Amino acid sequence: MMPPLTPAEARELADAGQITLLDVRELAEVQASGLAKGAVHIPLAMIPLRANRQAPDHDPLLDPAKPVAVYCAAGARAGRAADLLASLGYAAHNIGGFADWCAAGGEVER
Repeated sequence: MMPPLTPAEARELADAGQITLLDVRELAEVQASGLAKGAVHIPLAMIPLRANRQAPDHDPLLDPAKPVAVYCAAGARAGRAADLLASLGYAAHNIGGFADWCAAGGEVER
């Protein structure tokens, strides 16, 4: 388990290019509220395919050499995604929900 990372810490690291933000909500949720600025969007169900470097559908925006800060709507799916990512060799942090990101001053793209 990775040490806790607050949404504010994740925002600072993301602004410095030192961490990848990952939104694991469904597309309709992202369309309704926006996406953290610079975040990669991969729904939770697609993580095993898109985060696995050996899979043909691996997303090159996910670099196992770079830590990942994961969020969803409230934090539960982010926790599951962080566990999946850890099993694939990523340093992954559950930073909670989208509202936590916004409350920490994180920018949003629509």
